[in-house]
Parts: sequence; structure tokens; C-alpha cells
Amino acid sequence: MAHSTTLALGVDRAFNGVAAMMAATIGRGNSNNDRLRVLVCLAAYQGMQWLPEQVDSILAQQGVEVTLLVSIDPSTDGTQAWFEALAAQRDNVHLLPTQQRFGCAAANFFRLLRDADVPAYDLISLADQDDIWLPDKLLRAAAYLEQHPEVDAYSSNVLAFWPDGRQRLVRKAQPQVSWDHLFEAPGPGCTFVMRSEPVSRLQHYCSEHERTLGEVVSHDWFIYAWFRAQGLKWFIDPEPGLRYRQHDSNELGMNRGLAAYRSRLNKVLKGEWFAQAALIARLTDVEKEPFVRQWISLRPAGFFYLALRPHLCRRRWRDRLAFSMLCLLRCFVTRRSGRV
Repeated sequence: MAHSTTLALGVDRAFNGVAAMMAATIGRGNSNNDRLRVLVCLAAYQGMQWLPEQVDSILAQQGVEVTLLVSIDPSTDGTQAWFEALAAQRDNVHLLPTQQRFGCAAANFFRLLRDADVPAYDLISLADQDDIWLPDKLLRAAAYLEQHPEVDAYSSNVLAFWPDGRQRLVRKAQPQVSWDHLFEAPGPGCTFVMRSEPVSRLQHYCSEHERTLGEVVSHDWFIYAWFRAQGLKWFIDPEPGLRYRQHDSNELGMNRGLAAYRSRLNKVLKGEWFAQAALIARLTDVEKEPFVRQWISLRPAGFFYLALRPHLCRRRWRDRLAFSMLCLLRCFVTRRSGRV
């Protein structure tokens, strides 16, 4: 815990000097009109307990021009009224019309991607409703993308924190491998910062495949897979850009603890996680690739094939070991169920 606390203090890192250096690197000048325009897409549901602090940290981002676009899954805690009042006060806060119940964050984010005026901005970012963004989160991402024109999208590690004061660095910045995008995300979606041009193409895709995307449970996993399948380059920053709040209402959190592991194991045993991987492979049009053809039918032989190739599927070595074990377990369960 002491290490995490030291890290948290390091993350603040004498911000004024760092921000000035990054702003100079971007080379956009000092006026708001010269700054990179970043659209932040926020999906909200029953979030009033955390939204004021979260939104303040977004609107206080340094060195870029931020516009906040919000989509609310119908809520009963005052979320709608709070955002309506904020949008009336701030010309850089916009609220999409509330629709029918989405039922999950992924569907809400896909709605944001479909309805956003993507070409009007330089960069597109995603936001959950409960995290706390460090002041240079967007500036750091923008500076990296400005320095590396070959890179199309950015994500980062995060600093998870709990109500009891615990903090822990969540590392997602291991080197990418050939097919990790079909089996894991590059970090939480709230760390994503993407160039508008590829997001415009993704927006077109989301509009054409709205019904099928309703089956996707993790928007960040899908977005990463889509970018990689398109041959686009993605950078995962080892430096955390936000404090990642952990609480009982997290739809997708760190998955830590015995109950979380049981839940994940149960999904694997039922085939839900691998079914999502197969779905994402089909949606990203890679199902005919030789590697994917070997396992996409989710038969025992396919799970055995994956168990021998974890180095192609997961970035972190201990995740590779767990992946192989789960593939073998799924192979056994599938055989016992009579599926061949």
C-alpha cells in the first residue's frame, strides 16, 4: 500500500511544469481556439453519488479544449436534472435526448458513438461516471498522439482506489501480441483517447451493425478489437491518467476478490467469455483468419488449440498461464456436455 500511495503522489508529478512542457510539444499555441478539440463521451446511469467530482475533473482538463457529450440511461436519482442544469450553464456540455432503457454501459456507449458529431473534433475520449481524471490526462494522450502520427489510439494504466483508502496500480501496458485484442481490452474504456478519423469509420460501422452490437457486453474490448483488426496502431501508456473508483455498483471493475473470481470462472464454464471472443472475431471480420478458424466454433479441439498458444492471446505472462488452464477446463466441460 505504501508503494501505491507513493505512486499516487508521483502521478500528480508537479503538474504545472509537465503541462507546460506538453503544451509546448503539441505546438498549438496558448489560446483556446488553437488547442486540440477533444470530445468526451460520457455514459451515465444512477450516478449522482459520483458525477459532480467526475465531471469537474473532466471539465478542468488542462491544455485542450473539452466538450462533454452525455447519454443518460433513464435514472431516478436526479442524474437527468443535474445534467440538464449543467448543460444550461455550460456551452461545452451537451445532453443527448434520453431514450429507452439501455440496460448496460456498452449499449449506451455505442449510442454515443453513433450520435456524436465526430468530425468536428480532433480526438474522441470515453468517460465512465465515477472516476477522477488527473489534470493532464487528455493533454498527455494528445501530446503522445501528436508526437507519434503513426499511432491511432491511446489508453493507459489506471490507479484503482477504494472507499477505505486503498490504492493499487492496474497495469495493462504489457507489450501487445498478435491476437490479444480478441481476448482482452487495452485498459478501461475511460482511458481511451482516439483520433477522430478512425472513430468516424467506427461510427459508420456502429450505425450499420446496431442490432448485432447489442450482443456485445464490453464496449472497450470491442473498440480495441475493431481498431486492431483494421490494422490501426494502439498505444498503451504505463503512466496512469485517472483514479479508477471501485465500489459495489461497478458494472465492470477490477474483478478482484473471491466473489469476482467465482463470477468470472462461472462465465468461462458457461462459455460466455469465449462466446464474446467469437462474437467479436465475427464482428471485426477476422473469423476466416487461419488462427481464428481453429477455435471460433468453440469445440473442444479449438479450446485445446488455444491452450497451447496463450502467448498469442494474452499480454501478461500470468494471464497466459490462467488462459491456458481455462481453455483446458473449457475443453473438458464442453466434452462432458456432449458437444463435439
